[in-house]
Amino acid sequence: MKERYLALDVGEKTIGLAVSDQLNITAQGLDTIFRQSYKKDFEALKKVIEEYDVNVLVVGLPRRLNGEVGIQGEKVLKFVEKLKREIQIKVEFQDERMTTKIAENTLIQGNVSRKKRKKVIDKLAAVNILSVYLDKRS
Repeated sequence: MKERYLALDVGEKTIGLAVSDQLNITAQGLDTIFRQSYKKDFEALKKVIEEYDVNVLVVGLPRRLNGEVGIQGEKVLKFVEKLKREIQIKVEFQDERMTTKIAENTLIQGNVSRKKRKKVIDKLAAVNILSVYLDKRS
């Protein structure tokens, strides 16, 4: 059975989601989970994992420009540690430096309004995380 990947762009308030296609060539943005509590966040993730038959999570790991894991990266690691207690799934990390900035620049170049950018930025960052991951694997 071929693996299917779900990328997470974990933030303080939201989690951007992107899933790989059946052949693991492209990444499609799914949705944004608006964080409420670990329990509700994990329930929402479980639904997506089951719906898309995902067996690997690719989690964006924020790093400082020098490559070290900073405060935000520590928060992501804590989130994943708790997640793995609730959901038995393989987790891979992908350096996510600049993915949100790249997503924002893409939306600005497309003349997307600031209000609309806020709604899709996390999903697009997850697409970038997964695209980089899939490119590295091929």
